[in-house]
Amino acid sequence: MSIISFLGCIDLTIVNTAAPAVQRDMGATVTELQLIVNVFIVALSMFMVTMGRLADRYGRRRVLYTGTAVFGVASLAAGFAGDVRTLILCRFVQGAACAVLYTSTGALVSDTFPPQQRGRAIGALYGVNGLGLAIGPMLGGLLVGWLDWRWVFWLNVPLTAIGLAVCLSAVRESREHSAAAGKPDWPGLTLISLALPALVLALTLGDAWGWTSVRILGLLALGIAGVVAFCVVERKVTAPIVDFRLFGNRTFLGALTADFSLAFFYCLAFFLMPLYLVSVRHYGSTASGLMLLPCTAVMALLSPVVGRLVDRVPPRLLLCAGFVAFALSAALQAQFTRDSHVAFVAAAFALMGIGWAFVLGPATVAALSAVPERLAGTAVGSSWTFHNLGGAIGLAVGMAVYRWSARDALDAALAARHVPGGEWAARAVADPGAGAELLRAHTGWDGRDVEALAGDLFLRGNQAAMWLLCGVAGAAFLAIGAGMRARRGTPGAKSADAVAG
Repeated sequence: MSIISFLGCIDLTIVNTAAPAVQRDMGATVTELQLIVNVFIVALSMFMVTMGRLADRYGRRRVLYTGTAVFGVASLAAGFAGDVRTLILCRFVQGAACAVLYTSTGALVSDTFPPQQRGRAIGALYGVNGLGLAIGPMLGGLLVGWLDWRWVFWLNVPLTAIGLAVCLSAVRESREHSAAAGKPDWPGLTLISLALPALVLALTLGDAWGWTSVRILGLLALGIAGVVAFCVVERKVTAPIVDFRLFGNRTFLGALTADFSLAFFYCLAFFLMPLYLVSVRHYGSTASGLMLLPCTAVMALLSPVVGRLVDRVPPRLLLCAGFVAFALSAALQAQFTRDSHVAFVAAAFALMGIGWAFVLGPATVAALSAVPERLAGTAVGSSWTFHNLGGAIGLAVGMAVYRWSARDALDAALAARHVPGGEWAARAVADPGAGAELLRAHTGWDGRDVEALAGDLFLRGNQAAMWLLCGVAGAAFLAIGAGMRARRGTPGAKSADAVAG
């Protein structure tokens, strides 16, 4: 089950390092690359709770096997995709199937082991999950460098077969037998399934379609109305997707803030870091993957240490330390230039790994410790929902900031040389691969000037995005540092239990 769960986590980040190769091979724009990454997170968020409820009703092992098989087939199809639209569709199916990989594995591990071994088993499972998230970008770079970007997807097929083969003889069926088991919150599921994609698509396609266009305004209106209606509905149903009554517990709210901010940070950072290494520093895919090793290796090495610290140090302190490291990493990455020393780049990436290790595990522990045991499933489901939501929104908002800043830099450069802009300038920013040709065609500059300007545009956009991440990390630090201080005489679990009725 760790192998199967690992596949779901690694697929969340492995595609980012392959993005430049996909762009070269398919002529994808930056917006299309965003969709390739983001549609996976959107599908994951849309179907996670649904798949969890289906597993409870029809059997977790049965649903796990079905979802894993679909994930393997979608991975195979993604590797054979002949155009960007097909690849985006395959990524959506992957994300929907991956929702099963996340939910059923945790429930099955919990049911398989006796109570005295359950904590250690679940900790091992989440440790493998964290390793998958962290190692994805490095492994993606190595696969693209040694083989081809399509192997980023084809790698899943044999691992899926191995995971299923082991589980067939080792995992027994389990399902929830309570009266409330498997009764999906269909109104809530419908609303969040409409609202989340609408908001993410609006933020992703705003520059391409125009922020005042009818389509973008319609998507924003649908998304906002859906979120408001979702909040109203969830307060009235008996088995909500997100139990807002738990938000009265400060520790639980701090844990959700940490999960949301963590995914906001790494989904955007891991999208831009490989592009910086390939587009600005002109590293190959293998070199780019190795350059990401300071982040992934530090995260993998520190996670067990942090796991032991959680038992002795309040999660609030560990989370605050993690977001300090995130803020420092973003501040350093905002200073990147073409000629930044390798040690400087490695230090910035290593700080991100430190932050990741100090946030991922303690956030889950904080969420579980804030609620009574009977609400553990709700706590984990809410935690993952906000984690995925943070990743989808982070990439969409961050890349919108990136494009705005890069477009301002391009307009200033064109104005300085008295070159008229226009629609082509927006396309040059949205598609760095075709941007050089557009600049040559509309400006008449030589290749060296065009390459220098293209690098400057990326650095300006990257700088703006990193300052955004620095602000997000700082806001999370303040919210967690102040919000997770327990009120005197109000133990976390008792407070949560009282809030939840």
